[in-house]
Amino acid sequence: MSPVIRKHADVVAILHAPETWSNQVSSHLNVPNGMDAPEHTLYRKLIEPFFDAQTLHRFEPVLKNIVTRLFRELPEEFNVESDLAYPFALQAQCAFMGWPCDLEAALLQWIQRQQKASAAGDREAMRLLATEFSQLMVAEFKRARAGEYPVDSLTSRLVHLRIEGEPLTDEYLVSIVRNWTVGELGTIANAVKAIVNFFKANQVVRKQLTQAPEHIDHAVDEILRFNAPLASNRRRAVCPMHINGQAVKADTVVTLDWGAANTDPEVFEQPHQFRWDRDPRDNLLYGTGIHVCPGAPLARLELRAFTQTLLTQKTRSPAFHAG
Repeated sequence: MSPVIRKHADVVAILHAPETWSNQVSSHLNVPNGMDAPEHTLYRKLIEPFFDAQTLHRFEPVLKNIVTRLFRELPEEFNVESDLAYPFALQAQCAFMGWPCDLEAALLQWIQRQQKASAAGDREAMRLLATEFSQLMVAEFKRARAGEYPVDSLTSRLVHLRIEGEPLTDEYLVSIVRNWTVGELGTIANAVKAIVNFFKANQVVRKQLTQAPEHIDHAVDEILRFNAPLASNRRRAVCPMHINGQAVKADTVVTLDWGAANTDPEVFEQPHQFRWDRDPRDNLLYGTGIHVCPGAPLARLELRAFTQTLLTQKTRSPAFHAG
């Protein structure tokens, strides 16, 4: 069984030592998350402009329209997960990439089947689903190359990426988009559920933010610190190591438990309580080190837009049924 690293100090030490703790933990291509330097650096520089201030500024009004429409169309009785969290995550991601609306339904069905296969431990079904996802994405890449997407859309920008003058293969492009889509959809949906449930139970903080919305980013990061939307990541020891006095052999894969690290009582007093005075530098919500989440600016924009709209809604206590 993979050793689980739970102490905040140990997780931080590993994240800041990529030369001894490799991100290459899988036989599957993972661009750039599953790469080490210098290859990681090359691809990381390639994708960071997709989350720059200019790109997000253009996307912000589109995002706000999505959130406004979602809340406006919610029925009186609704399920937070199926009627709000996943529709928001899907619609935001498809709009960000410039994908057609009919891809939302296909991706939702795909996510539902993937969750079922994962829960059942059905590896063959997972393999087939990975192939299906690749086929969905390659079809969109072909459309972008054929000029069916606006030239400034993210999908068009993606298919025209070059490494040392050579275009990226569909395999590499699918891997990049898998990280942005498969990974982010579940994470954003989990974050939305956590935010909704937190404000149901914490009306004082809700009132404070309604009066001072400029603190939404800080509040959301603190809410998600102890409601981890992503459970864990893995690292592989390049050489024999010691963690908190425990010997770890070379090539051992360890699991970094984000939730445990972000609620370590040695770092966070009353770790499961919302506190305005936390040092944001201790929060590992988006990781740290060279593999810190490149999509953090987009995630914060999405969760800020969602929370701003949520705070304007009348509380419908009997109607909130978190999935």
